[in-house]
Amino acid sequence: MDIVQGIQDWAMGFFGLEAPLKMMRSGDYSSLRTIDGITSIIGPLFPIVTVFEFIIAFFYRKFKIIEYKIPFFSYLINLIIGRFISIAAIAFIIGALSPYAIFKSYFTWYWLVYGYIVWELGHFFYHFLAHKVRLFWCLHSTHHAPEHMSLAVSFAHFFLEGPYADVIRTTTCILLGVNPPLLFLIMFMDGFWGGFIHIGERLGKKARCGPLHDYILTPSHHRVHHGKNPLYMDTNFCNLLNIWDRVFGTYQPESDNVSVEYGITRSMKKNSFMDAYFGEIYYLVKDVAQAPGIKNKLLYIFMPPGWSHTGDHKTARKTRETFKAQSLTPNA
Repeated sequence: MDIVQGIQDWAMGFFGLEAPLKMMRSGDYSSLRTIDGITSIIGPLFPIVTVFEFIIAFFYRKFKIIEYKIPFFSYLINLIIGRFISIAAIAFIIGALSPYAIFKSYFTWYWLVYGYIVWELGHFFYHFLAHKVRLFWCLHSTHHAPEHMSLAVSFAHFFLEGPYADVIRTTTCILLGVNPPLLFLIMFMDGFWGGFIHIGERLGKKARCGPLHDYILTPSHHRVHHGKNPLYMDTNFCNLLNIWDRVFGTYQPESDNVSVEYGITRSMKKNSFMDAYFGEIYYLVKDVAQAPGIKNKLLYIFMPPGWSHTGDHKTARKTRETFKAQSLTPNA
């Protein structure tokens, strides 16, 4: 019975059903006038849609459990370790940096707009570094390792990536005046949309959200971000608002002529959790150990993935530039 109860408690927690069920049993819906009440209702949508995606794939006989191996084991590790480090990091940053905010914001709609733009700046900064600094790529590459797109991919993260991301995003927001209650609402909105944009082709073939496609980052945009195609590499770093991608020149819509190829560019052991989780760390350690001199060893840590002390660079930027140059060359 203890095992059954444990499974039931885990399921309730995973789907976030405890608060909605409690509300329904009591008949008191007054909490829906608060942010906590609204989030308790919206929260279960993402895990429920995830399961729905599994059912659709199973119904059309396209469900392959091996495709969910990397996200599943990543989720378990993050459930046990990662989220607690993130919570501690966020609490520390808020407590330490709040006195240094450039001004004070309030819980209003216009400050929410400001706060979200600032949050996206922090998200862009963290995400850009995760692709451009090899040490941080070691934390982020797990998320890019799956070779199929689905909602489950949003669970595929190295356990230290969340704390690293939250330190940068929270620091940016607090110093630029986003107060904690507003920040927590933005975090919830961002987390929900960040999960949604991982829907696979089984749930939304185009997933461009109609006329919104030109103004926000849709699942189509995020599929591009997960592409290892030269055209798509290191693009669309934002999460909901594409403002900073446009400002910094990293915005890339999906081309009807270039199908997204998911995964990372190096050769991987197919569907290997250990390779997806620790592979990039292994290869970084190997390159550092073999590099001549202290300078080159440090450069391997902080230069972009693909950088080489020999000058034979295979970075995403060089690959993308070469592809574009060849595309512009007649008869290329």
